[in-house]
Amino acid sequence: MTSLAWRIHQALPQTQCTRCGYPDCEGYAQAIAQGTAAINQCPPGGAEGVARLSELTGQPVLPLNPDNGLEGPRTVAFIDEAWCIGCTLCLDACPTDAIVGANKQMHTVIEAHCTGCERCLPVCPVDCIELETVAPDQSGWAAWSTTQAQHALQRYDQKKARLEKIDRAAEAQATKMAEDLAQKAKSSVLQAVLARAKAAKA
Repeated sequence: MTSLAWRIHQALPQTQCTRCGYPDCEGYAQAIAQGTAAINQCPPGGAEGVARLSELTGQPVLPLNPDNGLEGPRTVAFIDEAWCIGCTLCLDACPTDAIVGANKQMHTVIEAHCTGCERCLPVCPVDCIELETVAPDQSGWAAWSTTQAQHALQRYDQKKARLEKIDRAAEAQATKMAEDLAQKAKSSVLQAVLARAKAAKA
């Protein structure tokens, strides 16, 4: 990540909501630094967020692009536990591991870790997740502190590292299984060749 991309990344709210059109805040920051994305695509950052990005990039302040969403009050997800079927889809979707639960068991949201990204909503098959407003009179950076953004980024990085570790372990296991199968195949071929040679000699 370039120096400019890093500074832009640090200026984003780290909700990882993807409403900017990129898979995460880092991807959006890199796109801004490369000149392929505008500075007005982050609804959680709101108007103040655009102003911060303008100062960093030297680009003029623009109104928030409505195609990416509107600035609004801070919300957190809430699960109606009476309807939760324990499908775990929301656990996978949550970028900060703010939802806890197990397969076929009730899930719940840890409010302190929730960024209100809304990514859990579309994956819930029983629509038991709703958003609750926690700062009705504040929006953008007025409702979301730098400390909260840093906490969200830490949670996101931890989840990403955990998933990458799982992927590496799965890849290593698949490679070992392929090598074992190849070794068994070679052994079978060798045994067949030796058997034919023995039969021919006899």
